Amino acid sequence: MNKGDQGLSAWQLAMMALGTVIGGSFFLGSAVAVKAAGPAVLISYLLAGAIVFVILYALSEMTVADAAPGSFRTFAEREFGPLVGFVVGWVYWTGLVLAMSSEATAVSIFLRNWFPSLSIGLMGSLIIIGVTLLNLLGADQLSKLESGLAIIKLMAIAGFVVVGLALIAGVIPGLGAVGAGQILSEPLFPSGIGGIAGSMLIVMFTYAGFEIIGLAASEARNPHQTIPQAIRYTVFGLVGLYVTSVIVLLALVPTTGLVSDESPLVAALARWGLTWVGSIMNIVLVTAILSTMLAAMFGLGRMIRSLADEGHAPAWIKDRGDIPYRGILFSGFAMLVGLGFGFLLPQQVYLFLVSSGGFALLFAYVVILATHYKHRKSCGCPPQGECQLPGYPYTSWLALGGSLAIMVSMPLIPGQGSGLLAGIILIAVFAGLFYVKARYQSRPEQAWSAPTVRPPLDLQLEVSEELSQQPQPTADEQPVQEKQEKEKE
Repeated sequence: MNKGDQGLSAWQLAMMALGTVIGGSFFLGSAVAVKAAGPAVLISYLLAGAIVFVILYALSEMTVADAAPGSFRTFAEREFGPLVGFVVGWVYWTGLVLAMSSEATAVSIFLRNWFPSLSIGLMGSLIIIGVTLLNLLGADQLSKLESGLAIIKLMAIAGFVVVGLALIAGVIPGLGAVGAGQILSEPLFPSGIGGIAGSMLIVMFTYAGFEIIGLAASEARNPHQTIPQAIRYTVFGLVGLYVTSVIVLLALVPTTGLVSDESPLVAALARWGLTWVGSIMNIVLVTAILSTMLAAMFGLGRMIRSLADEGHAPAWIKDRGDIPYRGILFSGFAMLVGLGFGFLLPQQVYLFLVSSGGFALLFAYVVILATHYKHRKSCGCPPQGECQLPGYPYTSWLALGGSLAIMVSMPLIPGQGSGLLAGIILIAVFAGLFYVKARYQSRPEQAWSAPTVRPPLDLQLEVSEELSQQPQPTADEQPVQEKQEKEKE
């Protein structure tokens, strides 16, 4: 699939990543981060962007070396063994399934304003079924749809920036110049350094989902070229959009006036009489969540197939074609079960389960950084590309330390402490399941066998040189050898 003009382009990969990343966590959840840190939230977005930069370029180096279908899960298994590959794959898949089932409920609540006769459960089920069926169309068709949805979100953010700048400059008829009074009238650090620390988790979630580039790499056109390009588009596009929109936001509305159940972009424009923006932004928010679910399902189908290929999931999930039909259908069914949990389980228990989704993403990022550090140390740069990550190993250490700090700080954020606990329980459960599988499968020794690891390029060259240097039979010896072989036959 990766030959010629076939496969996903850098633009399609970037649009798919942006479709996953720019979701409800930015359009709605960013209000919590802005209120927690005040104007200093800009520092939070830059710091989180720097961490994302390191993670993505670390993932790029490994993907250029080998565009494995399982991406970071496969790389982690090669470097740390089958236990880590099993746990990180299942924790990521489970956390994302629960998070997306929650997103289906959230978008159903929004849509109920337009379709009051439909129940939330029915609407959520229809959304999940629709997202699943659309993913069965394949990467090329899905990337075109994702590109369209991503453009809607990008245009919404760009539109907010343009209207906001017009308000600041005073070029909108009937309204005077707003200026930058709000951002200048507030202290830069209203809550001190603790405000930045408290906002980092929410800000990091606004970047979450970029790892889809790695999961889509096996279906990319010329991965060693398109993956680095897609990553550059994604990183600089995201950081630029987020920072610019937050600067405009801070100039229009006091951070203390933001609330968690209203989009800060809507609140900023409504404060100056542009209340009609609310209806448009609700449509964009629904689009953003649906786009995130589509891209998430794309990654889930490929992650569960990767687990099945390694014997870490039921064999009937395996698919030989480019589209993992069974993995997508299995993931869709799991989302429906997760949606059902929201109606069957007590609310506290359901929220506890769903909160593991954030931990699953952070856990995956820590694993990516640790895997890349070990991979680069033992294998060096990818054979068909350049070392993408500048400042290695110091940037790896800083990003790994920052990611761990954000993970450990989860209990400091209201409602996120249960996410850390649920994530730790998930790790323990899947580690236990791995040991049970290893003990009771028909050939236990296979469970503990080392994963298939490709030797470094320099070792391959050494072996080929040794083979080429072995003495070859002379012209006189060849007939004798042929005669001996015939006698043996």
